Amino acid sequence: MIIKESGENYLETIHMLNKRCGHVRSIDIATELSVTKPSVSVAMKKLREEGFIVIDSSGSITLTEKGLSIAETMYERHRIIAKALIAMGVSEETAYEDSCKIEHHISEESFEKLKEYLVSKGF
Repeated sequence: MIIKESGENYLETIHMLNKRCGHVRSIDIATELSVTKPSVSVAMKKLREEGFIVIDSSGSITLTEKGLSIAETMYERHRIIAKALIAMGVSEETAYEDSCKIEHHISEESFEKLKEYLVSKGF
């Protein structure tokens, strides 16, 4: 299963909004990501067609099992990488911005080693 970086960002955003608000609609995603509602509509159509999300008749967006799996992976990477950067002295704002970029490109091996290192240091 191959999903583009933008798709990963949308799935992660749906996951985070659902955790925060309990429900997600296209307008929530557009607001969170500072993108247009038409852009979100196009992305949601693709994610729905690929089986990553379900959209009910009221417009509520829910992650499928495979969508949730990707979203949780990206969310974990985002948090762990940001923690590592903060531990190295990067400001929190910059750490979270940079982790959003890094999370899509870091190898599984490097990420796991980074996570192990942080755990060993008590983070």
